[in-house]
This record gives sequence, C-alpha cells and structure tokens, in this order.
Amino acid sequence: MSILSPRRRAVVTGLGFITSIGNNRAEVLDSLRTQRTGIEIHPELDRPEIPYKLAGTIKGFDLPHEKRDAWKFPDGLTIPRNILRGLAPHGAYAYFAMNEAIADANLSPNDISNVRTGMMCASAGSMSSLYHSVDVMVKKGIRFNHPYGVSRGIAGTLNFNLVAAFKIKGPATGFVNACSGSAVAFGHALDLVRQDRQDIVFVVGAEDCDLYNILPFGCCRALTSQTDPTKYPCAFDVKRDGFAATGGAAVLVLEELERAQKRRAKIYAEALGWGQSSDGYDVLGPEPSGEGLSRAMNDALRDADVDLSEVDYINAHATATPLGDPAECRGIKRVFGEKHSPFVSTTKSQTGHGLSMAGALEAGICCLAIKEKFTPPSINVTELDPECAGLNIVTAPNDHAARVVMSNSSAFGGSNVSLVLREFSA
Repeated sequence: MSILSPRRRAVVTGLGFITSIGNNRAEVLDSLRTQRTGIEIHPELDRPEIPYKLAGTIKGFDLPHEKRDAWKFPDGLTIPRNILRGLAPHGAYAYFAMNEAIADANLSPNDISNVRTGMMCASAGSMSSLYHSVDVMVKKGIRFNHPYGVSRGIAGTLNFNLVAAFKIKGPATGFVNACSGSAVAFGHALDLVRQDRQDIVFVVGAEDCDLYNILPFGCCRALTSQTDPTKYPCAFDVKRDGFAATGGAAVLVLEELERAQKRRAKIYAEALGWGQSSDGYDVLGPEPSGEGLSRAMNDALRDADVDLSEVDYINAHATATPLGDPAECRGIKRVFGEKHSPFVSTTKSQTGHGLSMAGALEAGICCLAIKEKFTPPSINVTELDPECAGLNIVTAPNDHAARVVMSNSSAFGGSNVSLVLREFSA
C-alpha cells in the first residue's frame, strides 16, 4: 500500500469467550445485562494459610495439573487428543473461544488457514505447567520430562499451539506486556489490517485460573483480602483494597471492512485506532498523575481521528487497587476535563482482572455494549472515591447506547494502551 493511500478500515466480525461470567457470547451478554458476578471463593485458595480467597472462576472446567487425560470440559466441548497434549489450561480456554469466534464470524477453513490471516496473542504463559515441568526435571531428571513441558509453560504457548491447531499461515506473535498485553495485540492486529498486510487477524488473550497464576499477585499486595463477592472487588470505591484475578480466554476477529461486507458478515463495531505509552516511573506502581495513560488516550483519539466530544463511554482499566484507580481517574480528567466526562465504568469488579487477557476481554465487552446498545456499570460501589469527582462513573444499569467507546489497559512498568471502537456505519 502506498504511503499516500487511504488506510483500510477494520471491523470486528466475531467474538469468543470463556470467562468467569460465561462460556460463550450469549452467557457473557446476559451476565453483563444482569450484573451477575463471576467472582467467588476459589477452591484452590480456600486454605487457612492463604490470605486471598476471591477469584473470577471459570465454571464447568476441571483441569488438574499435568493430568490431561483427566481434564473435564463443559458438555459439548472437546479437544482432539493430538492438540490437547500441547496445551496449558489457558490454551484449552483459548481453543474453545477461537472456535466460537470462528463460528460467530462464519469463517470458512480457507478463511482461517490463509496467508492473509494472522494471529496476535497475549498471555503470561502457564506458571503451573512450567513449575511442574521444572520440578520433574530437578527431582527426577530431564529424561522424565514431557516433551511438551517447555512449550506448554512459556509465554509464547498460546501462539505456538493455536497456530498449529488452526493451521494459521499469516504472521503470529505473542505479546508479554502483562496486563495490557492483549490490548497491544489488538492494536498491532488493527495495524496489520489497515496497512494491507493481512485481511483477517485473530486477537487472543488468555490466562490460567489457578493458584499458580493468581497467588503471586498477592506478593505485591495487589489482591483483595476480602471474602464477599457481593461487596468486593469494588473499583472506584473508597473501601477498595485490590482486585480478584481471573483467567479464561477472549478472542476477537478483526477483518478488513470491504471483505467483511462482501461476505455479508455481522459487524459488531469498527476498530478506529489505538495509542500506547509508558509511564517511565516504576516497575509496579502507576505514575500518580495519570500523565502516561493520558498520552495513550490522546494518541488513540488522534489515530482514530475522533474528537473528545464524540466519546460516549470509557471502559476503564480500574482494577480496584488503592493507587491504580486514582491515577487513571486523573489521567481521564487530563484528557476530558471535569465538565464533559463520558460515561466511565470498569467491568473487572464483575469479571475479575484477566491480567494479559483483560484488554481482549474488555474490547469484546465494548463490542457487545455497542452492538446491543447498553453501558455496563461498575458493580459493588457504595461510596465513590473523591478522586472520581468530575467523572460520570456508571454504578447502575444503564441503557445508554454508546456510539464511540474507549477501552483502557495498564500494566507493570507503566505500559498503557487505549483502544477506540465505534458503532459501524457505512
């Protein structure tokens, strides 16, 4: 494509979910509509010596460590043995979410396995798979290790396995930007389509949902220590004390507009632009003023060619940590001021914080909100933090039909990403 040629337009034509609030698009939508939480006391955390109990659990799955022959899935879901042997738990979640997204987008085998179809993934790898593999190597010797031990556990396991399982022939990349990882994946997928490098790109975010992936976040005091999921986590609230982690998978199909229209695909939303920045401040904590996030938001708006006044809704990163929420509030106010705030909410108090999958999950939620014409609220809010003053925080069901939406993600090292989506119009 010539540098002077107009950019191609990209739309979301398929969604797939395995999440704490539902194992398919219909269940997720119903949970969002009814504010049904996916958070509960996680069985693996329900021990006296563990101070953190809550997590966004994935229902209907039983995936005992390193015993794939004993793995159990919800009724109707199966994985061929030759594919299953290479998967970590979150790879299994992603496999099912991929199949749903493919069916939702009505893609043919040739659409999927094509040099013009790629895949952008994000996960932290599988701590449980890596731990068990290294434990066997140290205690018994390398000859006793499973040949897939490494590829199951390291951060690239999603793209390794999904590319092989679905015969992807275009570019495939795994991003390890922690909690903004799948938002970065979405941004790069958008660029590949706009720049005429690919016609379809799958965006995949997935994480395990077990003790090994969750508990390390307690070491940096990021998890809620409460036990009542009807009150916690509570982003934007004065009583917040951390997040409940979750796992699962979310998959979006990004497709070039004219191609989608020619095959009469359903269109959830148009992907308009994205911005990325770094705080340059701290390994764990956000820069307090929100300046880094505000730069990502401004860059996203500029990339999308959208005016501030057009933004109806922001799906905030807001994880319910004491430092993170105020920094994001300040960042949003740096961009929008305090007089004309869009609606703002976070869905993490309902779903849990999906870590590397959060960006993809929340972009998918934004697509549902745009298509179904509603604005999801922040649940569990009883008293807003004064830092929220000037922002239009949504705390109750809202039928406002947002037309232009931003989705924010932030991560370790101050890695900030903002995505812009819009209701599709020809």
